[in-house]
Amino acid sequence: MPRAPELSEAGAQVDALDVIVGIVRDSASRVLIGQRPEGKHMAGFWEFPGGKLLTGEPPLAGLKRELYEELGIVVGAAEPFLEQTHRYPERAVKLDIWWILDYAGEARSREGQRLRWVDGDELAEAPLLPADAPIVAAVRKRLALGNSGAIASKAPERT
Repeated sequence: MPRAPELSEAGAQVDALDVIVGIVRDSASRVLIGQRPEGKHMAGFWEFPGGKLLTGEPPLAGLKRELYEELGIVVGAAEPFLEQTHRYPERAVKLDIWWILDYAGEARSREGQRLRWVDGDELAEAPLLPADAPIVAAVRKRLALGNSGAIASKAPERT
């Protein structure tokens, strides 16, 4: 996915950081969030799992890599869910959010972050990163509609 051009405060063109995000659920349809550890940008805030895409890396491959590195899970199936760009004062991030349909393994912290499974109401109250607010609304809507499981027809794989 090419980087989206953004403008800095001074008007110079800068690239948005490409970030891949996974909405991981457990058998009770709770959603996994992790707390950014001390020493990281915006430490203490909670966020959905994921991370930076490598240059030229296909989104699905990046998603699988990030969730394995961060949580130790192996993604079996996922579908594109939402895309958005958020501008922080110091940088812009382009978020590519995927709904995880199937994974193997038990999610555990592999990078020192605290993890928490939350339902839709708890998700709305969690102190998440500002960029995650629109994601929370979309996730809660999908969970409320009961559309949290496998998709009826296979969506085209994004690479």
